Amino acid sequence: MPWSLGKLVFSASVVAGGGCTVAYYLIQKAFTKTSYYQLALEQLHSHPEALEALGAPLNVHCLHLIDRANFVDIVNAQLKIPVSGPKAEGHLHVSSSRDAPFQRYCGKVGGNGAAGELSDGNNPDSHFHL
Repeated sequence: MPWSLGKLVFSASVVAGGGCTVAYYLIQKAFTKTSYYQLALEQLHSHPEALEALGAPLNVHCLHLIDRANFVDIVNAQLKIPVSGPKAEGHLHVSSSRDAPFQRYCGKVGGNGAAGELSDGNNPDSHFHL
């Protein structure tokens, strides 16, 4: 028995919505496995002043993929990673680059490596340079 137009449209929208949700989740997971993302989080975890301000344990939240602050191309990467702790929450601003397109991102702070800045969402004057 053929489907009515209403059932067909509803079914297609459910499949499309589910597909978009899965794609968004997979892109989130792909970002968390990149070297510049991992290096930035390692630097955050090793920065005592930032850990004291946020409190332990740290929670790393999903990236907002539609935010223009999150930009990755073949040589440069800029991310705004939402983080929080029991005391405060904020964003870890990551800017990383590499010399050639297919080389790995190096872990130096500044220069060609991953540099990060943590800004508190409630107090815009509190910045920590990692």
